[in-house]
Amino acid sequence: MIILLTGCAGFIGYHAARTLLAAGYQVIGIDNLNDYYDPALKRARLIGLQDIDGFRFHQLELTDHTALNAAAAGKGITHIFHLAAQAGVRYSLEAPRSYIASNITAHLNILELARHMDGIKHVVYASSSSVYGDRDGGDFRESDEVRAPASLYAATKISGEMLAESYARLYGIAQTGLRFFTVYGPLGRPDMAYYIFIDKVLRGEPMTLYAPDEMQRDFTYIDDITSVFEQVLSCPPAPQNGRAHEIYNLGNSSPMRLYDLVGAIEQACGKAAKVNIAPKQPGDVSRTFANIDKAQRDFGFNPRTPLAQGIKNCAAWYRDYADLSTS
Repeated sequence: MIILLTGCAGFIGYHAARTLLAAGYQVIGIDNLNDYYDPALKRARLIGLQDIDGFRFHQLELTDHTALNAAAAGKGITHIFHLAAQAGVRYSLEAPRSYIASNITAHLNILELARHMDGIKHVVYASSSSVYGDRDGGDFRESDEVRAPASLYAATKISGEMLAESYARLYGIAQTGLRFFTVYGPLGRPDMAYYIFIDKVLRGEPMTLYAPDEMQRDFTYIDDITSVFEQVLSCPPAPQNGRAHEIYNLGNSSPMRLYDLVGAIEQACGKAAKVNIAPKQPGDVSRTFANIDKAQRDFGFNPRTPLAQGIKNCAAWYRDYADLSTS
């Protein structure tokens, strides 16, 4: 298996690359190393990959289909793992064109690459729990209708799923979409709440909680997510009803309150949090809750990491990365 992995210097992409390389696969990594957040963290992740046998890296923009095609040509690629995206709900209010380019145009270019390249057996791509919108009720199931995005980011991820569906039907490209639910862990994204809160607590600075009385998230530890990547890639869906395209929730299936996250961070850091309360922000959803029956059935997906342990691991990494003492 030779895997083209986009977003390899991103949070999930980095951990995916390490997991797949450790399993003995060759990984051709692509990333643009943009400055949405500090590129130094992306370069630190990349340094952690470049000395591993079987890894090759290309820095390029996925919106440049000519550069993408040139990087992939002649490499014997059999699988594509498309994790690159413009992430973040709130930033989509500030830079909408970036989301259209990174999450729709780039996804189209990946599908066109798969369409015209011989030997591609499976395309796996990242979607998001955000596609479910801001909703009440029970757990979120893959069969639920997703037509009410609460943000432009969510709209672009729904669009990516629809692009994948059309290419599966038109060209017979086997594809799997993974709806990630609030994935966290060491070397994570600095724009995510747990990262910001750990930094604030360790520095003794106040943090802002937006509508914490109504916020719940299905926090999912990175190692639990990556544990099924090899199996997902190696098991393309069988054709049904004229296409081979499946979507899976990957979440912890146990929503936690925002206050639970703060409590876990306080315990991990050994310090009390200083908290300011603010109203709910545009684009935010109140809760996420993954039904994972399908992923359990097909891949044996079984998240095991409690929030307290996962946050403890994050805080230990961050102390070292930011050179912060335990005092």
